[in-house]
Amino acid sequence: MQTLHGRVALVAGGTRGAGRGIAVELGAAGATVYVSGRSTREQRSDMDRPETIEETAELVTAAGGDGIPVRCDHGDPGQVRDLAERITATHGRLDILVNDVWGGDPLSEWGTPFWEMDLDKARAMWERAVFTHLVTSRHTVPLMLRTPGGLIVEISDGLGREYRGNLPYDLVKTAVNRLALAQAEELREHGITAVGVTPGFLRSEAMLDHFGVTEANWRDGGRTDPHFLASETPHYVGRAVAALAADPAVSKRSGQVLTSWDLAEEYGFTDVDGRRPHWDRHMRGEPELPAR
Repeated sequence: MQTLHGRVALVAGGTRGAGRGIAVELGAAGATVYVSGRSTREQRSDMDRPETIEETAELVTAAGGDGIPVRCDHGDPGQVRDLAERITATHGRLDILVNDVWGGDPLSEWGTPFWEMDLDKARAMWERAVFTHLVTSRHTVPLMLRTPGGLIVEISDGLGREYRGNLPYDLVKTAVNRLALAQAEELREHGITAVGVTPGFLRSEAMLDHFGVTEANWRDGGRTDPHFLASETPHYVGRAVAALAADPAVSKRSGQVLTSWDLAEEYGFTDVDGRRPHWDRHMRGEPELPAR
């Protein structure tokens, strides 16, 4: 069902991973989806990954939506302003904003105590993973204000309850959750909802490469890390965001940080393989329940 037909979305950081899964599932629900990022067929970003915004946009269109790739460095306010002006000129509205820019993998220093961390890397991670979200909201929310009922989704990693094992990483992921709360408070009177959404163990393209597997034989990665058997595809969190965007009562959740696994049980969707992975239940040592 194309529940989002006529709606316009921007997935900032939609090149790969959760961003790609979200863009495709919004497209499957009928939305027009602007897919922005730095990796194109002409030039890779410093992430040096093969995925591109053009590929994501083509997947959006193939799923039933209208994918529009736009190269944009979201750390550059001028480029984000130009992107917002393009959306304004072409569609005159923006209903869904997904802030999924990350770019912190090459900056992460796992196993390094904070008193030995590279401060330049920590600053760059903050600028890429948090400031980019703020810049994007700053330049796109004025367009969203034209059409009340919009939704802003901040994609994070975790609920912020436990320390994530590395100070810069923990700091930026927790800050993204706080961005959802802050935006929700300031936008409440304007009829725009802002939430945080976190996936569980995300089976992204990079994670598949890390385990030396493909989506076809991903379970083999469980030999290296048994937790990988409880992982989810990017489509799972994508379906969570699409379900929220189609929910006429989504405003009641404004300011909350939500999970792919809880939303799956509430809205009744599954991952692409028919499973319904529940990361919290897995971490408590409880068995995965079959989807109903």
